[in-house]
Amino acid sequence: MSTTATPQREVFATRGAFIFAAIGSAVGLGNIWRFPYITYDNGGGAFLIPYLVALLTAGIPLLFFDYAMGHRSRGSAPLAFRMASKVTEPIGWFQTGIAFVIGIYYAAIIAWAGCYMFFSLNQAWGDDAAGFFTGSFLKAGDPGVSFEFVPGVLIPVIIVWIVTLGILLAGVQNGIARFSKIFIPLLVILFLALVVRALFLPGATEGLNALFTPDFAALGDPAVWIAAYGQIFFSLSIAFGIMITYASYLKKKTNLTGSGLVVGFSNSAFEILAGIGVFAALGFMAAAQGSQVSEVADSGIGLAFMAFPTLISEMPGGGIFGFVFFACLVFAGLTSLISIVQVPIQAVREKFRLSNKTSILVIGGAMAIISILLMTTITGLYVLDTMDAWANNIGIVGAAVVGLIAVGWFARKLPVLRDHLNAISSFKVGWFWMIILGGVTTVVLAYMLISQIITYSTKGYEDYPMGIIGVFGWGMIGLLIVLAIVFTLIKWPKKTLDEAEASIADSVEQEKKGA
Repeated sequence: MSTTATPQREVFATRGAFIFAAIGSAVGLGNIWRFPYITYDNGGGAFLIPYLVALLTAGIPLLFFDYAMGHRSRGSAPLAFRMASKVTEPIGWFQTGIAFVIGIYYAAIIAWAGCYMFFSLNQAWGDDAAGFFTGSFLKAGDPGVSFEFVPGVLIPVIIVWIVTLGILLAGVQNGIARFSKIFIPLLVILFLALVVRALFLPGATEGLNALFTPDFAALGDPAVWIAAYGQIFFSLSIAFGIMITYASYLKKKTNLTGSGLVVGFSNSAFEILAGIGVFAALGFMAAAQGSQVSEVADSGIGLAFMAFPTLISEMPGGGIFGFVFFACLVFAGLTSLISIVQVPIQAVREKFRLSNKTSILVIGGAMAIISILLMTTITGLYVLDTMDAWANNIGIVGAAVVGLIAVGWFARKLPVLRDHLNAISSFKVGWFWMIILGGVTTVVLAYMLISQIITYSTKGYEDYPMGIIGVFGWGMIGLLIVLAIVFTLIKWPKKTLDEAEASIADSVEQEKKGA
């Protein structure tokens, strides 16, 4: 691979283009299939109190942190951490590795949703949605690793990767930004139509009562507060390189905190909208089956590919409802996947001075090949589930904790990042932001991380054999740590460091003028 060409850093043409792209990244599958059940299971309407507290004390402050890191250095996650302190660079590479892993399995879920768009039209799952999903569709075997491919999954996954890499090849503005500006409004319109339809179903009121009736006693349970921080944390695309990378494409004078507030509150508004739509539909499903909402409520893959198909079969006009629901999953998933894949592409591009096209074909192509090999077989579901659990609960949370401690406590860069934010932004941050990040957020996330490590170490996961947990859980995390160190040991091209230092020098001048 030639490294003689000097890569030209692309930029978002407008702040609005960045906001659409950032919202597109944040609004993903978790907003639709995770938030409603987490709210229902943790105090209903009362959960919105810790949720809002978590948004204000962790979500938005961490968004500001990522924005400042990326924009100040004009670099990917590894370069941004390298410019904060040489010893923190492995954290950036670890975040990049987590994005690489998530992209591998995220594409498969989008492919499933794409298939279910068309399955909805004739209710292909028949009377047994759960059996159809794991049996006829995925042809799931025993947990383990197999290379027996499932054609009905293989072809859709290939299509998802072709679309994703095609959009990325078009560039930051013409690809990422343009796609987000078209499909985020379309997603909102489609989902609003879906919610309105759900609200007029018999039993919808019971579903909404189940979701929003507050259980204030739950607020005394620390697990409820941890769940709130977890939901905010996982739904905003923070701490695995995305927002650092996207912020690096912004022009020098950009309202970072104002953009962060728009992204943070837009993401939460969509989550609440999703909660209304999902539980109105589940209320109808419970009424149709003569059961309680608690008996049909589910989250994640179970909600999307088992509960909702059953619902679609029972409701009037279910085929169209199902097509729209799964189209929403596809659009939300694609805007997120594009941002996820861009993280390792940009990191490798900067480290090795590659052209955009070369980096996309090498890194994106590698992700696509691994995704196709692992996710389209009869054991793909178990590999996906394990990678997802460890990438999110150990990888992302661990990267956030170590990153905040390293940059905030040891490198003492929070005052520098604060000054950068304040020099170019409308909403100013001060000592409260630094205390929240260095104190409350770090402690809460550390508690989440330690608790999860203990749980996985002592109880395992989903009764999966130790082989699959050892390879795709702990083994994956260990490999990412090793690779983070290896990539750190590779020297940066002098020109890349010079450009980052020049960007920081410009930032210092802006900070002096803004002081």
